[in-house]
Amino acid sequence: MTPQIRARGYGWRHAGRAKPALANIDLEIERGERILILGTSGAGKSTLLGAIAGVLGSSEDGEAAGELEVRDRVGLVLQDPDSQAVSAQVGDDIAFGLENLSVPPDEMWPRVRRALELVGLDLPLHHLTKELSGGQRQRLALAGVLAMQPGIIALDEPTANIDPDSVPDLVAATAQAVAETHATLLVVEHRVAEWLPLIERVIVLGDAGLIVDGPRDVVLAEHGDELREHGIWIPGPAPVLPQAQAIPEHPDTLIEGVELSLGWPGSPAVRSDMNVALPVGHGVCITGKNGSGKSTLALALGGLLPPQAGHVIAHPRLRGSLSEPSPYRWRSRELCQRIGSVFQNPEHQFLCRTVREELAFGETPKTRVDELLTRLRLEHLAEANPFTLSGGEKRRLSVATALTHAPQLLILDEPTFGQDRRTFSEVVHLLDELCREGTTVCTITHDPLVVQALGEQEIRL
Repeated sequence: MTPQIRARGYGWRHAGRAKPALANIDLEIERGERILILGTSGAGKSTLLGAIAGVLGSSEDGEAAGELEVRDRVGLVLQDPDSQAVSAQVGDDIAFGLENLSVPPDEMWPRVRRALELVGLDLPLHHLTKELSGGQRQRLALAGVLAMQPGIIALDEPTANIDPDSVPDLVAATAQAVAETHATLLVVEHRVAEWLPLIERVIVLGDAGLIVDGPRDVVLAEHGDELREHGIWIPGPAPVLPQAQAIPEHPDTLIEGVELSLGWPGSPAVRSDMNVALPVGHGVCITGKNGSGKSTLALALGGLLPPQAGHVIAHPRLRGSLSEPSPYRWRSRELCQRIGSVFQNPEHQFLCRTVREELAFGETPKTRVDELLTRLRLEHLAEANPFTLSGGEKRRLSVATALTHAPQLLILDEPTFGQDRRTFSEVVHLLDELCREGTTVCTITHDPLVVQALGEQEIRL
């Protein structure tokens, strides 16, 4: 039988990068296999999925080596769900792929509704995609792929922005779609426990290319300790993390929101009559289900989105010599010197051609740039284009850019997204150190390990 996917010495090097993202990949995948692809941050997992889906680009985007044959249609869910939303309304977005396949309308709309049901996105077809949260957009992207019923379903960290209570349902929806269509399943994930019962085969990528390939139970039993030591998330003991400290009974307040109503201009409020206070020099975690307003609250506290009602008030410790209490009214330089923000999508804050230039933007001293490159494990990528980094590397770069001016308040939206065990631990320890040095660290997260380490106060929406 001819393999559905075959690679012979395949590799890919991004334009402007000396080191290939993938090298010497020899691989055969049969129709209907269910495969988990593991590896540390930057090992080439997303690049492999992109190659199989045929979306890596032209010779101007990079250089391929060897051979790669794919003998079926591929449905790909990217790490960044924003990049897959193509229509203004939810129903039209899911129907877009079906229209390109010339599926008749009387078949198309039942498949659209079925896909929405499978991923648990209980919204009308006319709901605007711009009003979706990051987790809801991730579900929408998965629904669009499942509706097309491709022969190969390729998922790049499909649960990264999904609240923990919803992850089992999303895995079950994928399992059901695979069972109904007999599709091949390729999953890239860092947190794998929920996926393992569905998986038959595990492939592990490393700097030298494909380093382990075999049945799930054999790979975990024979290589588990080695993989864990290299920073790969597999079932077992959690990494050693700091423990959140108790906040004093009456802490000083750095910034507060009073009777807030939050939402995008011209759209209904997602939260109303909300009061929140962030204490000086402590860790605060904002948690809650997808669509509950976590990112909207972060943007408002960070001075990047005006509240629809109520007030965000920076206390004197934060605003210093400024008389204006509302961060939204501060000038850009005044804001970034006091509040550092990390967006849900790190690409939204990249401006420059190289990682080093990104950190040096705004006249950051070279010594500070070098320090951040080292602390966030980015020194080997200093001259790389930020947009060619892996998802985990982009996330660490976005954290580094927020730290350039040593702000008193740091607001991070899912800062541990896409991190392997090692870089996850390093990011969490760095944020804990900042708290102990007096920085207020406000983290939006779905990860209970992050709450355990940094959630001296938890705000659950």
